Amino acid sequence: MSVDDDRTTAYEAAAFRRLVAHLRERGDVQNIDLMNLAGFCRNCLSNWYREAAEAAGEPMTKEASREIVYGMPYEDWRALHQTEAAPAAAAAFAERKPHG
Repeated sequence: MSVDDDRTTAYEAAAFRRLVAHLRERGDVQNIDLMNLAGFCRNCLSNWYREAAEAAGEPMTKEASREIVYGMPYEDWRALHQTEAAPAAAAAFAERKPHG
């Protein structure tokens, strides 16, 4: 099956929107756990979004890209959902030094 570029882009955009919606619904899943398990988190996703916008010539702030991914200002999300990292999670993060 051959898919043209426009359709591919539409499918990728739909998958991105679904991933973002899923991450918004799962505020109980901490970014440090995502980093330890998958090597990326919501912040990484927002950074990639900002980098793509800037590569296309559209300036974007870190705050704006985070609001797109989090669905609210980052500090609001942190106040609502972020918990202190478990010692084991913090140690695993420090050991792996994952990056987005």
